[in-house]
Amino acid sequence: MRLSVASLRRMIKGKLQIEFGRQELTSYSGLELLRRYLRQHDLPSRLRAACAATGGDYGGSRLALLVLALLYVGARRLEHLRYVAGDPLIARFCGLARLPTARTMGNWLRQFTQVTLAPLVQLNHDLVIDAITRLALPRLTIDVDGTVVCTGATVGWAFRGFNPHHRKDPSYYPLLAHVAQTGHILRVKNRPGNVHDSKQSVAFLREVIDGLRAACGRRLPLEFRMDAAFFQRDVLRLLAARGCAYAIKVGYWSWLPLKQLAAERQRWLPVAPNVTGFFHDLHIPQWNLHLRVMIYRKHVGHESPKNFQLDLFTPDDGHFEYAAVATSLALDLPALYAFICGRGAQEKTIAELKGEFALDVIPTRHYGANSAWQQLSVLAHNLIRSFQLDTLPVPKPRSRKRTYTYLIRSMRTLRFLLVARAGRLTRIGGRHVLRMAHNPATEALYAKIDHRLAA
Repeated sequence: MRLSVASLRRMIKGKLQIEFGRQELTSYSGLELLRRYLRQHDLPSRLRAACAATGGDYGGSRLALLVLALLYVGARRLEHLRYVAGDPLIARFCGLARLPTARTMGNWLRQFTQVTLAPLVQLNHDLVIDAITRLALPRLTIDVDGTVVCTGATVGWAFRGFNPHHRKDPSYYPLLAHVAQTGHILRVKNRPGNVHDSKQSVAFLREVIDGLRAACGRRLPLEFRMDAAFFQRDVLRLLAARGCAYAIKVGYWSWLPLKQLAAERQRWLPVAPNVTGFFHDLHIPQWNLHLRVMIYRKHVGHESPKNFQLDLFTPDDGHFEYAAVATSLALDLPALYAFICGRGAQEKTIAELKGEFALDVIPTRHYGANSAWQQLSVLAHNLIRSFQLDTLPVPKPRSRKRTYTYLIRSMRTLRFLLVARAGRLTRIGGRHVLRMAHNPATEALYAKIDHRLAA
């Protein structure tokens, strides 16, 4: 049916008068579905046990849930509490009749120390293990890397270090273990910014491996992907001793013959479009190790930055970017190249952690409080990933890159589709009812999630 032009348009001349009053209105109706999901997995009681040492009048578990609610609705700082203080769904989500102030939240976070933070770290690990167990994955691929978090000049235990975009700013340098198949962050460890990327990596990897072996058994294959900063003798020996496969980038350092091998190579085998390479059994006498290394180069149409071209330019060949990967996997050149390229998916996860879950926010000057904030940020991220895998699972085709096995919506998309929905909290027949405006797409999405939660 064709509609008239007049029925499509309307004239707006006056200004709407803006008034504020006490109304049982919410801007975040989707929090009710998230609350049901968290209660199904007994999160409030598990948080109560993890935050038992950081109590107070409000209760540590309720304040932790309040931080999760803030991150889910899009708030990034404790000061944003003032703007959501009257929302009934946020108060219902965390089980509070009155929301605390930003100062109260900061004082609570400052109660965390290395000892009191350990139960929260273990809770995050257990929740990820639960999600992995439900999926029954045939293998786990773990990406390990560090990321820079800029801080102020007076923040505790923050130092100037590797920060290419803000060289003079102090920073933290947390280390993360990312599960490639699901996008969960298995573990995060905060560090000062003046350490090498591989600092404390052996102990970190040992904790990750031991936790996975204890929960999933020794039959589940474990694969690790890391950049050249983790190409260390102790790391390689640990992975070999624990029976873990790996693919680690290798730097073209002067004490390794990689540049000479690339210069002398005459026959480069095809790997991918514009990429060629070859395998070489590399002996490192300083470490008493023999490694299988893939040396590859990518043809580019421009002059590469320093250390990429390796001074091997010839006019008839053009410009190339050179790289090398040490591996214990029995893969051919194309498969190994795809596998190491899949490591880039963790950058997307880290970017979402910083952009949507406020991982890059420094709420206090206290190192323990800021470390607790990072754990809560990762916890919020992991829970929303598990929520999608349990309620909105859409399998993806298998890929040699070993990336997400299911379609994962970003938090920004999920916030728009699910969380940020206006509603009114009413009481009908003696029961509280959340009423929203009629929208077929939203009704279908809510019904689908509610059905999966009830199953």
